[in-house]
Amino acid sequence: MKYQLSIVIGIFILSSCSTGSSSSESTDSTAVAGGEFVEYNNPPAEGFDQEGSDLLATLLADKTMQAMGGRKAWDNTRYIKWNFFGRRNHIWDKWTGDVRIEVPKDDLTILMNINSKEGKAMKAGEEVADSLDIYLQRGYEMWVNDAYWLVMPFKLKDSGVTLKYLREDTTKTGELSDVVSLAFEGVGVTPQNVYEVWIDADSKLVKQWAYYPDSTSLEPGFITPWTDYKKYGEILLSGNRGKNHLSNIEVLEEVPEGTFEQLQLN
Repeated sequence: MKYQLSIVIGIFILSSCSTGSSSSESTDSTAVAGGEFVEYNNPPAEGFDQEGSDLLATLLADKTMQAMGGRKAWDNTRYIKWNFFGRRNHIWDKWTGDVRIEVPKDDLTILMNINSKEGKAMKAGEEVADSLDIYLQRGYEMWVNDAYWLVMPFKLKDSGVTLKYLREDTTKTGELSDVVSLAFEGVGVTPQNVYEVWIDADSKLVKQWAYYPDSTSLEPGFITPWTDYKKYGEILLSGNRGKNHLSNIEVLEEVPEGTFEQLQLN
């Protein structure tokens, strides 16, 4: 598998050279399918480590994006709703960065913008006045974690990410895969973390991932499956993480008025 993909990468490099662009300037991976060039039209986010990332791993990221519905479908997706492991409910406006986070166990609702980190919160039926910054930081950290568990395959070329091809391997259920690593710099709340991601050889969907606290860790903190893919709107999302599940997943074209403004909704 790696040999075949290496041939494709070689063709990609030659194609880039023939147009006068270097690999560090390239924004879209080009591959060959049935003797024809395929443009994945999946430019990296500003700050993606193009120079430090392997071309093979980058191409696999583009193939995964395509398998999940494609970049255009992802960009067209606006509202995503889900429950994280039975603990928290999220509604995310992907276009604006507005989020609504409800934590029933703590009788807590947080409305905020993940870009500006501004917002408000309600605890036990009362709007929070003191310590609001603490609640907003908590909301931001919950969103960063919970969204990554849901939409990580769409974020393989995010700002601060470095992708490396590691090896061929099989998942715990025996599915032949290519394994790539994700390292981070200056992004998120735990940039020292490292992930290994198993990309299925045939479907190009992520089927498993492993978490390492940092690059020096010899053993993963956990390995969990990514299964039960279903189509929501124009994209695929997976909810099964083994012992835990992401549930009530929806992709919406609109949300109730006041979702991101009213701490209580009827």
